[in-house]
Amino acid sequence: MSDRALTMLDRYKSWTPQLLSVLRAVSGFLFIQHGVQKMFGLLGSKGQPPIMSMAGIAGVLEFFGGILLILGLFTRPTAFILSGTMAVAYFMAHAPQGFWTVINKGELAVLYCFVFLFISAAGAGPWSLDALLKKTD
Repeated sequence: MSDRALTMLDRYKSWTPQLLSVLRAVSGFLFIQHGVQKMFGLLGSKGQPPIMSMAGIAGVLEFFGGILLILGLFTRPTAFILSGTMAVAYFMAHAPQGFWTVINKGELAVLYCFVFLFISAAGAGPWSLDALLKKTD
């Protein structure tokens, strides 16, 4: 590889922490919309499930978990819980409809599960309240 190509790769590698923050915030923003559907009956919802039902609890986790991810606050435990929530959603709602995710419509649940699992391991990134609070310790 040429020196110029290696320099470009090094430059892109330096963006990794900031892009982790962007991935976290965008994932939280997209995820919160599912909670808004369930909790408030908005955004094309087909109704509001009872708050103490499985779908109602999922809505609470999606809404408040999404907010915490956007802010980057308590990121690791939040992302871990949301990853598990998506695993449960996949195996309860999608997997029984067939193996292939394109057929059982489980792609999004699987993708959220592994993105959140990655975020729980990697942390919030530098653009987060977690990082800000860590600096003040």
